[in-house]
Amino acid sequence: MSLTAGSRPDGTRPPAAVEEPAAAVGAAVAKARVPHRASKAGKVPFRVRLRRDRALILMTLPVILLLLLFNYVPLLGNIVAFQDYDPYVSSNGVTAIFHSPWVGVEQFSRMIDDPLFWDAAKNTIVLFVLQLVLFFPIPIALALLINSVIRPRVRAVAQAIMYLPHFFSWVLVVTVFQQIFGGAGIIAQTLEDHGWSGFDLMTNADLFKYLVTAQAVWKDAGWGIIVFLAALAAVSTDLYEAAAMDGAGRWRRMWHVTLPALRPVIALLLVLRVGDALSVGFEQFLLQRDAVGVGASEVLDTYVWNMGIQNGDFSYAAAVGLVKGVIGICLVLGANKFAHLLGEQGVYQK
Repeated sequence: MSLTAGSRPDGTRPPAAVEEPAAAVGAAVAKARVPHRASKAGKVPFRVRLRRDRALILMTLPVILLLLLFNYVPLLGNIVAFQDYDPYVSSNGVTAIFHSPWVGVEQFSRMIDDPLFWDAAKNTIVLFVLQLVLFFPIPIALALLINSVIRPRVRAVAQAIMYLPHFFSWVLVVTVFQQIFGGAGIIAQTLEDHGWSGFDLMTNADLFKYLVTAQAVWKDAGWGIIVFLAALAAVSTDLYEAAAMDGAGRWRRMWHVTLPALRPVIALLLVLRVGDALSVGFEQFLLQRDAVGVGASEVLDTYVWNMGIQNGDFSYAAAVGLVKGVIGICLVLGANKFAHLLGEQGVYQK
């Protein structure tokens, strides 16, 4: 026996008083399943979002204002890279921009013809490659080592000791290295006391690039350790237990579980580090400039400072800084695109 829509098993139809509420409930269910036209695209009205996120907006407003004031408003000063800027042509430096003559790309042509600029760029690239090879893997290795420690107290003490130099200024870092590796340092004096000839690593221009890399590792490796330990904390212990049940030893668990879990963080930090390739440091090199000479310690940041602050050539220094910033943006975009090709998110999603 076939049943028609809305009929009972005995073939009779329910009363209208029962059929109408049932139809109303069915229409309500169908209406709930089909979203409203205004929310089909997943868009929430701006007024609703503003009311919902009002507290968060008020919390981030001071940060946004500081970011605009100190990071974006100064970008307008890059206009002096296309001028022969003279701060004394007016009563203050801001209005002097409107009275300085335009020279077009003359400052950039001068930069290309300056051999000192290319020497600084060469030192910057060499130091970046060296720090990328020697410095970047060390926080990962130390984070894996600390994460393998079973006792929480030992792990906390080791992490605190490694993170402490991050709070030291570069003046203190250079002083500590001077007291250890300098001509009058502990190592040199100990060697001389035992009949050996001492050495002065702090004035050796040939080893300067390794010296500053060691200083960067000692100072900032602890910060990278915290980042990677936070990523390791998010790894489920079920994965390690499943790998152990499958017969994987410690090294295979690290290779097949730990490192894949760290890969998104490694890709993100690597993209940011590549984008910061032309900014290997300023104060660290400036403090040791007289000890090893300009040829070994001159990088782009110190070159801009020397030309702009010491020599008063603000337009030329602005041109060099502008080129450095544009190249940094291109490196970030290129590295992020490469991360996407490897299947990682990078700085932003596709």
